[in-house]
Amino acid sequence: MLVQEEYVEVHALRRRGWSISAIARHLGRDRKTVRAYLSGERMPGERAIDESDPFEPFEAYVRQRLSDDPHVWASALFDEVVALGYAQSYPTLVRKIRHRGLRPSCGACAGTRGGAAAIIDHPPGEECQWDWTELRDTPWGSRAFVLVGVLSHSGRFRAWVTPGQDQPHLVEGIDEVLRRLGGTPRRWRMCSDGHRDNTGHRPYPTVVRGSSETLRSGSGSVPTVSSSTQKGVVEKAIHYISQRWWRTVTVTSLGQAQDSLDEFCVSVGDSRRRGEVTVGELADSESLLELPPVAYPAEGTLERKVAANGLVSVWGNRYSVPPGVIDTQVTVRWRLGDATIDMVSESGRLVATHRKAPRGLGRVVRLPEHTAALENVVLAAFTTKRPCKPKPNRPPTEAARAIAAGIRGETLATEPVIDLGVYQRHVEAQTRRRRS
Repeated sequence: MLVQEEYVEVHALRRRGWSISAIARHLGRDRKTVRAYLSGERMPGERAIDESDPFEPFEAYVRQRLSDDPHVWASALFDEVVALGYAQSYPTLVRKIRHRGLRPSCGACAGTRGGAAAIIDHPPGEECQWDWTELRDTPWGSRAFVLVGVLSHSGRFRAWVTPGQDQPHLVEGIDEVLRRLGGTPRRWRMCSDGHRDNTGHRPYPTVVRGSSETLRSGSGSVPTVSSSTQKGVVEKAIHYISQRWWRTVTVTSLGQAQDSLDEFCVSVGDSRRRGEVTVGELADSESLLELPPVAYPAEGTLERKVAANGLVSVWGNRYSVPPGVIDTQVTVRWRLGDATIDMVSESGRLVATHRKAPRGLGRVVRLPEHTAALENVVLAAFTTKRPCKPKPNRPPTEAARAIAAGIRGETLATEPVIDLGVYQRHVEAQTRRRRS
């Protein structure tokens, strides 16, 4: 809508020979708007009403989503409103959000950006970049970490959600990510001062020093430690995963998060455009080295407390132990590639060995001997004898009433004490008076 001053200026510029496009650029208006005011279809101060705007039914939803989260990406909103029935294009949605001022500003994020950045050439199949990202506020209540691996040439990424950053979890994550990528490039680029794990150590140099010979002999890759400014491809992938997937995903467990992330990497991540082709098509043309048939045998431990029902929670499933270690700490030992996990008591005694269930399925794995032993303990402790009467009348005792009287500053009234010696002395005095 043009105000009166703009309406006068439009006609004045038109009389001077300005084109409609030049007037529109000068005023920052759309050409159709300028043409409508010049032709008399619209008048200043009167807003045009478009009753058939397809965005109107979705404006309240978009406004609420952006109010709840000012940083949610428009592409994520586009997927949500399309699922609700929105039929227009993504550029139209972005234009509606911008013109209607639906996205509020975030003052907390205002800051300076910039700085020098190097551009590194990435030949096909040559390099994979690695880095961690942390998920602090998870719906299942405990922190989680995501190891992201990206093929530097094509930008294809895969990720592994894990509860820890220690070396066994890192080696497991590298193996899982590479098998999802379909192989390994010739070089791995890792951060020299990356995130510390929960033991205070930096995990990347640990793996490079302790496991590089085995990994190199099995896959032919050479790990390369570099500064954080030389791995912008994985940083961008982490930003994309965080904003495009994690910010809007609905999951309730670590297993569901992994399944959802795997589906996202394939359906959304690989469908991104890179010129005339997609990321998936570009990545399929990269020649990757074959992976060893089995994973590097890293060993890990987890500390867990045994619940009252004799179960130990590990990776979204629960495993049984003998009832003798209930309410104590046990150590869960596992080796990458093995199909079993071991439970060790505080004294170092092996108390149970279980076959690993797929992560995050919520399964309860009980051994028959543990079930029988727990039933015997419960039945032995069961009794029908009540420890005391369930509905007795027990008013405050004399001692309790005396303490209460002292608190109130009162003297507790007591019953008179009868002393028979007084009566005996009175009878003896009366007898002596009669004799005298």
